[in-house]
Amino acid sequence: MKRSEEFLERRNKVVPRGIGTFNPATAISASNATIINADGEELIDFVGGIGVLNAGHCPESVIEAICQQARTLMHTCFHIATYEPYLELCEKLAALFPHGDNTKVMLTNTGAESVENAIKIARQATGRSAVIAFTGAFHGRSMMAMTLTSKVAYKVGCGPYAPEVYRMPYPNFYKNNQGLEEDAFVERELYRFRKALHQMIDPSQVAAVIIEPIQGEGGFVVCPKGYLQGLREICNEFGILLIIDEVQSGFCRTGKWAAYEHYDVTPDISTWAKSMGSGMPIGAVIGKAELMDAALPGTIGGTYLGNPVCCAAALATIKFMEENNLNQRGVEVGEKCLQTFTKMQEKYPDTIGDVRGIGAMIAFELVHEGDSTRPNSELCAKLLANCAKRNLIIISAGTYKNVIRILSPLTIPDELLEKGLSIIEEELEKLMVTSAV
Repeated sequence: MKRSEEFLERRNKVVPRGIGTFNPATAISASNATIINADGEELIDFVGGIGVLNAGHCPESVIEAICQQARTLMHTCFHIATYEPYLELCEKLAALFPHGDNTKVMLTNTGAESVENAIKIARQATGRSAVIAFTGAFHGRSMMAMTLTSKVAYKVGCGPYAPEVYRMPYPNFYKNNQGLEEDAFVERELYRFRKALHQMIDPSQVAAVIIEPIQGEGGFVVCPKGYLQGLREICNEFGILLIIDEVQSGFCRTGKWAAYEHYDVTPDISTWAKSMGSGMPIGAVIGKAELMDAALPGTIGGTYLGNPVCCAAALATIKFMEENNLNQRGVEVGEKCLQTFTKMQEKYPDTIGDVRGIGAMIAFELVHEGDSTRPNSELCAKLLANCAKRNLIIISAGTYKNVIRILSPLTIPDELLEKGLSIIEEELEKLMVTSAV
């Protein structure tokens, strides 16, 4: 038995099946954009720990920062003793992501915790209870975050869910345009949103709207610029807070520090995690100071939030991103992915229904006979399996798991990126030839 097979067998015996296996790979070590599996084989990583490793596996400067901080202070709990790494990171994040004239920051362990705390802050700041989320959304697996999450497969048997959550259709132009141009589509969708504030929930009861500018687990669906700008206007009109979830789209993934920068929109509150700390568990809630201060003492926070070692990792990661201009690298990686997938779509227009994304957050959607309403989940699963056999790690996305998304480290060398893209292209072609026989 191979050692990788042994790992998976041991996993099946001791780890609950509810912790899903999205890919059969194993890992012993990793560097930049490659993973060494339990059998000593080198794998190309197009997943990056699900969008966590924009700065690559084990950047040396981050490792040094972690080791140095661990020798000095590993934990006190920020509620008990104030320490500088927490303060320094909050100051850096407030400078990178200003929310109005004055910005405040709280640190978390995960993206789900960021979402949970953002909702608590919004409710206290407005004195309202309702929250509006969107179809296709993913905001985490804790109770409020899971309720906000749209994908039912992640929620089966976990109810009752948190109350006072309402859902609107995400402005998915590819699936729902019905022949309209984008401007007309946006106008229609904003009208539907306003109509819902009369028919579904009165705006005086709505604390916040939470939205991903580019849906992650939902399939890299890009919100039209006009829609997010119109949503900002609606929120202003009714005193509703706009929460933008940047957990997967932040920290250079789209070619900017924040995806919302592409929209000329400033959120009231935003949520962060994933690539913020190069794999260390850390996230953040960032917001306008007067809103963040509305939370009563003791109602937000936690034992490990803003752990000093994780803060050191985040500070070193951000510095690495700045010094290596990962925003520009995100643009370059995205262009290569976009070119490859567009060429594939031109060759197989009935199979690849859409190619989309911003920066290096690029995906393509597999469908039957060019029909956006007929997802080809089977082909997607076969493509993933075939790529895995060639030591390329990729994962799917979308409600029907029919979208191939790219979340490789932005530091990936061009030759490795091109090799991985060639594997995807070649394996799809093999599957198309087989299906045609």
